[in-house]
Amino acid sequence: MTALTRLPGFAALRDSADRRDSEKRDRPGLRQEAGGRPLSCDVQRYNEERNILTVILCQKNTPMLRQIGGLRVVLTLALSVPACLHLACTQPSSVNFSHLHHLTETVSLKGGSVDIVHVYANYPDYRWLEAADAGTEGVACVDDAARAAVLYLRHYELTREAQSLGRAKALLRFVLKMQLDGGEFYNFIYSDHSINTTGRTSLKSFGWWASRGVWSLGTGYRVLKNSDPLFADTLKRALDRSLPRVKDLLVHYGKCDTLAGYPVPQWLPYESGADVTSELLLGLVDLYAAAPDTTLRSMIEKLASGIMMMQTGTRQHSPFGLHRSWETRWHMWGNAQTQVLAAAGNVFGNNAFVASAEREATGFYPRLLIDGFLKEWNLAAGERPVRYEQIAYAVRPMAVGLIRLYEATGKNDYLIMAGLAGSWLFGNNVLAQPVYDPATGRCFDGIRDSVTINKNSGAESTIEALYALVEIEHYPAARRYLSYRKVTSGTRGDFHSAFFQNAQGEEATLRIDLRDGTMTILEGEASRRFREENR
Repeated sequence: MTALTRLPGFAALRDSADRRDSEKRDRPGLRQEAGGRPLSCDVQRYNEERNILTVILCQKNTPMLRQIGGLRVVLTLALSVPACLHLACTQPSSVNFSHLHHLTETVSLKGGSVDIVHVYANYPDYRWLEAADAGTEGVACVDDAARAAVLYLRHYELTREAQSLGRAKALLRFVLKMQLDGGEFYNFIYSDHSINTTGRTSLKSFGWWASRGVWSLGTGYRVLKNSDPLFADTLKRALDRSLPRVKDLLVHYGKCDTLAGYPVPQWLPYESGADVTSELLLGLVDLYAAAPDTTLRSMIEKLASGIMMMQTGTRQHSPFGLHRSWETRWHMWGNAQTQVLAAAGNVFGNNAFVASAEREATGFYPRLLIDGFLKEWNLAAGERPVRYEQIAYAVRPMAVGLIRLYEATGKNDYLIMAGLAGSWLFGNNVLAQPVYDPATGRCFDGIRDSVTINKNSGAESTIEALYALVEIEHYPAARRYLSYRKVTSGTRGDFHSAFFQNAQGEEATLRIDLRDGTMTILEGEASRRFREENR
């Protein structure tokens, strides 16, 4: 967790003391009812896809999309090459949990053994530090334990690594201990393992840390429902305690304000916090996938409609379909709206959800890959986008969102873009320096400016980088682009484009046709021809 995302920032504007993360035109009528395929088929398809029906072979891959009994299964065929399930077997994984293990400690909390993740570890020795950016917060929090639990659960799903499952459950036990009977959560514990009940970034609330807590519990329930029903039932009871707090938000459903000409829903956390809603919904969608329920489905759809109301621009017109984070502000970190809309659209068969995710992915995301990542942008103030600080917590929502879009649509371009997004971690960034080190498992806490890397390596950055890589490495078509670097970018004639290349000379061009906003990815010879024609 970096100082950037731990600062409450804009707290006065939000009039909400419990938000610890920094800041947070269009068609307000996107509230279509979910429709399409039968419910049982949608949920089964989602669970099967997320539980590794994707078979990956190691060479000469030819993706083919098939429909079998309503289930979308991505098969990869190879000639005379043995199958290698889950991760590609031609190269070692970059995922290294060593530093995360270093940050993890087993402690006793409220009479039980749990795992915590220490918040900060600073260069050069990376010892544990007390978190004190908002007063004396504590040493560990739900925010990081929850995101680490999701990481380990996904790693277990994709690899069946027993150690990852054990670590996920130990972290989930901490999350459970931090929940109150009313469904809210505290966030931090102190070094003596007592709970911080008074700090503004740890207050009893149903905001950021509660949403991440729900995310981890929902994912845990989906993953463990069949293999460990007893523990899964404990998670389900905790989720049931939090659902009334979601209903409290939806009392305001349909209420909308206008701020500087932008529609602003009032039924999300912090009224219009689409960013935090995205992480809350990730947990609710996983809960629904494991335990379909019409009331839960309605809650998900209403929250998703608020996210969609916060979308602005088209692929031709600025700001090109981005999902605002809160009120009129956008920030890149934690903005997982495309990730959750693609996932929810896949579960419900809701084309409107997927279309909203694609609008951002084909309009705004290509410009981030071509022109470089950003930190934030206040659309209403007429300000220019702010470029720094750039952090791993901005890379994961984009990269994993693109992967979820591939799973929802079968469009291979999204895998390529996910790999290019993840390549930021390996040096495809403004400094041309790696931010993540596979040898140690450390991810630096960010790029501070055009010349400086923040070499500290806390929990948030490490977990978010690992989560992005676990998802990217599952698909060889995405993984191969982790090694690509942007060589040139700019506008020439009718095209705004960037040229990427790896050390072996393989290349790709991402281009936007400025006449209609269409995005195209050209690989190999097609990329070379385009470059020759547009010198």
